[in-house]
Amino acid sequence: MNPLITYFRTFIAGFLSTLTFHQGLFAIFYLLSVIPIAPYNLTPTEPLGVPSVISLAFFGGLWGMLIWKFIEHLPRTNQLKRVLIYGAIGPTLIALLIVMPAKGVEFNPIMVPFGLILNGAWGLGLWIFMIYPNRGSQQ
Repeated sequence: MNPLITYFRTFIAGFLSTLTFHQGLFAIFYLLSVIPIAPYNLTPTEPLGVPSVISLAFFGGLWGMLIWKFIEHLPRTNQLKRVLIYGAIGPTLIALLIVMPAKGVEFNPIMVPFGLILNGAWGLGLWIFMIYPNRGSQQ
């Protein structure tokens, strides 16, 4: 497959996974009163003023492109294992070590398991969105 098409597909898969799997699980946690912050944050971000959830989904698309590059040639069962691990750990570490401190968000240890769970769910969504169109072809 054309690499440009693969990058486009993985960006869209990561973007959609953020809006469905990541924010969907976030919504469940919110509805169960596990976390106090509502999902689908529409607060404008700097400097462009796009809604926060769209910015998050954009970076989910970029993460999707990066992670898929490492796992695309693996058998599906190995892809699933790796996307769960890479999806959980990579974005969580970057968020906790770089993004949140840059935004002035104070570290709370409870962020670690929730970040791993939410981003692992995002990774699962990425994998599902990527394999769904190719479900008939086994790798």
